[in-house]
Amino acid sequence: MKTFIHERRTEMNMTQGELSQKLKVSRQTIISLEKGKYKPSLVLAHKLAQTFGCKIDDLFIFEGDENIE
Repeated sequence: MKTFIHERRTEMNMTQGELSQKLKVSRQTIISLEKGKYKPSLVLAHKLAQTFGCKIDDLFIFEGDENIE
């Protein structure tokens, strides 16, 4: 899974720590999300989209076997 969380976060001049506090998750969760190693719950994905003022689809791109056919 490819994410655009890092790009959105840096556009807003927000640190990983600030984002983690805002979302009430650990900084490690933000790191894993940015690297595409952690798939967020729908609730967390929604909170991310709200924080960045965008749609969930703008933050996550599913690749390969992850797509539903």
